[in-house]
Parts: sequence; structure tokens; C-alpha cells
Amino acid sequence: QVQLVESGGGSVQAGGSLRLSCAASGHPYYMGWFRQVPGKEREWVAGMQTTGGSTDSDARVKVSLKGRFTISQDGAENTVYLQMDSLKPEDTAMYYCAASVDSVVLFTAEFEYDIWGQGTQVTVSS
Repeated sequence: QVQLVESGGGSVQAGGSLRLSCAASGHPYYMGWFRQVPGKEREWVAGMQTTGGSTDSDARVKVSLKGRFTISQDGAENTVYLQMDSLKPEDTAMYYCAASVDSVVLFTAEFEYDIWGQGTQVTVSS
């Protein structure tokens, strides 16, 4: 059973940067990041295939976050990263790492992911 451990959340001022890490205990096929604000639905942020010789060119980021958020991986460490730059107060949320042991079709959909991390809080102040 794959397990995920997230780290890197915290508080930062607007315009700052944070890097989230998600270490997998096994070798999931696909990993992604979601975020959720209290009272709102969880939204997909980014994802990428993490097996089969995938590279960072396989990464996908929510269109509205492109240019500020980047997902990457360290295959040797089974870890994916979410680099968040030029952070805005509206980026404040609980960020969750998620993984699928099988290939995914709709990588933005929660149901595609069968393993979830505990979440890490990101707070951006103005």
C-alpha cells in the first residue's frame, strides 16, 4: 500500500514562494496536487506521471496557475514537488498530495486517485 507524506506548507506573504513535497512509500503511476478552502470543493492543481520514464514534460498544471506553479519529481526519491511562486492570498488553502497506482484518464478528477496525503496548510497574507 502506497503512503504519502507531505511537507513544506506554511505561512508566507503575498509575492513569496513555497515548495511542497510529497514523498511516496511505493511507486505510484500518477501523482497530483489538489487544494481545498473551507466550504468549497477540492480543486485540482497539478499532476504528472511518475513511472515509465516520465519527465517533467509530462507535467500538467491548472491553466490559471501556470507561470506561478510548477510540478516536478525526483524519481529516485519517489517524491513530487509543487513549487509555488508569486503567491497570492487566494492561494491560501489546504494542499493535498494524491496518487494513483494505475494509469489515469481524467487527471483532474478526484476519483482517479486512490491514495491521499494528510494535507499541508498554505497561508498567504496580503
